[in-house]
Amino acid sequence: MSFLQRYTNAAQDVILHGLKLVGVRYRLGGNDEDSGLDCSGFVRLAFKESIGTLLPRTAGEMSKVGQRIDSSQLKPGDLVFFNTMRRAFSHVGIYLGDNHFMHAPRAGAEVRIESMESSYWVKRYNGARRILGDEEN
Repeated sequence: MSFLQRYTNAAQDVILHGLKLVGVRYRLGGNDEDSGLDCSGFVRLAFKESIGTLLPRTAGEMSKVGQRIDSSQLKPGDLVFFNTMRRAFSHVGIYLGDNHFMHAPRAGAEVRIESMESSYWVKRYNGARRILGDEEN
């Protein structure tokens, strides 16, 4: 099965739009690809531009929408959350499958794909939410 065949409909649209944003520079509070994106700005833009879903502005607010899911149930397109600022749900990314996610990591970096199995992310993993219903993916 090819990388793209794994994703269907809404999840595929979100992921493909997110992949187009890889390389966009990080900017705290950033909401668009021209001036830069922060983690929640990246996730919001990928969902809004691809499937028209409007998500809350911050990672903390995003952690309250959708359906909470166990890490063993992760599907491409789910939101994954991390504690990167000594508070729960302070960072968010989009799960891709195979323990990888895409996100806007920090100042001085760009939107990129990383492994959730790296020790940094394993220690900070907070949980996941499913925004896309089963009828959409």
